[in-house]
Amino acid sequence: MEQPPPELFGNEPYVCPNYAAAEREKLWPRVWQHACRLEEIPEVGDYVTYDIGDDSILVVRSAPDRIAAFYNVCVHRGKRLAQGCGSVQEFRCSYHAWRYNLEGQCTFVLNPEDWGDRLTDDRLKIEHVQVDTWGGWVWINMDPEAGPLREYLEPAASLLDPFELERMRYRWRMWCHFDCNWKVALEAFIEAYHVEGTHRQLMQDGDFHMWSRTRGLHAHNGFDELDPDKKQIAEANTINRPGKGEDTRISTAALQRQIWDTTNTRTTLTLVEAAERLPLELPEGTPAGEVIAHWLRSAKADDAARGVHWPEVSAAQQAAAGSAWHIFPNMTIGHSITNALIYRVRPLGREAERCIFEAAVIELYPEGGEPATEWVHAPHTDAQAWPPVLLQDFDNMIEVQKGMKSRGFKGCIPSPRQEQTVANLHRNLAAHIGRAPPAKL
Repeated sequence: MEQPPPELFGNEPYVCPNYAAAEREKLWPRVWQHACRLEEIPEVGDYVTYDIGDDSILVVRSAPDRIAAFYNVCVHRGKRLAQGCGSVQEFRCSYHAWRYNLEGQCTFVLNPEDWGDRLTDDRLKIEHVQVDTWGGWVWINMDPEAGPLREYLEPAASLLDPFELERMRYRWRMWCHFDCNWKVALEAFIEAYHVEGTHRQLMQDGDFHMWSRTRGLHAHNGFDELDPDKKQIAEANTINRPGKGEDTRISTAALQRQIWDTTNTRTTLTLVEAAERLPLELPEGTPAGEVIAHWLRSAKADDAARGVHWPEVSAAQQAAAGSAWHIFPNMTIGHSITNALIYRVRPLGREAERCIFEAAVIELYPEGGEPATEWVHAPHTDAQAWPPVLLQDFDNMIEVQKGMKSRGFKGCIPSPRQEQTVANLHRNLAAHIGRAPPAKL
């Protein structure tokens, strides 16, 4: 794989109010962003609000087979019509009682005769934004001239389609406010180069050397197995790879248990339990490739017995898709055959150094067997709520935001092999808001 030259960029994108203002004007209104998952608005009248910068968008199930998205604002005096999520038959402004149907059309004006004939249908209509779906998410774009969602998401969409993310449902979802720029938070989760320094407990049972590749607006990374013997295993460069150690039965079980206990994602209880049976089901000395094949067959059969049917994704497809994607500008998808870890980060209003951080896990369940979940707010200091691995990442985010303002900081120099996801983000940001791209180091 050809490696691009090292790049350098300064701290302006993270600390400068003018940079944040340029993002509000030239970035956020012109890109596709996921607002919610379809399972959050299953019935007619269900809605979710998506807030970004100064704008708030209402995403509404307006008919059994239709989703509408329009600005969350009363056309009379500008009051927001709704907050959070809920279910309604209509939207009623609590200021002057104006009412709107589920398509954003005004259906009631108090004393309309006051305006004579000036209240035209066009003046009373709330402006719509573009809306589409992919992967089980509802996506919005405020730019009426923006191209189709599918075109925007390529090639990520085609490489991720085999995983059937649309069939997965929430297992848990949490959010908090953070005193750091949205990019500081996002970048903590779009590369794995930090694992050895931040999550050393994970290194006991697995290696985390990664490749990273740019794909236009988006970028992804994946495992880069260095052991020549394990390189021959089909799953060696996938999330379901062998553990580190001579006895693959034991090391794979230990790695799966470590991931489950400390991240609460990137695997499932079915996979963990099947891995922990390996020393009982296979003799010592079983070749690593056979161990992994037996483990995955067992887990797939266990899931099928409880009504969970895996998508047919080959090891080659898994390796090509990588381990995780950065979807420009503010989403990450850490995907696997039966589960995925999702992050979304966005600015908190107009603040350059505060953000809204959200993490969610989706997983395959038997039909109708998914748990009831909701967005849970937990302060980033809550060690009882957040998994230990995320708490370690949170510590980095806080200190990075502080350190970037130091007179001694000379700028960011991401790894040209393992952190192309970070460099690509800044190249595309610069192009969107009209700033100079990262310089060659």
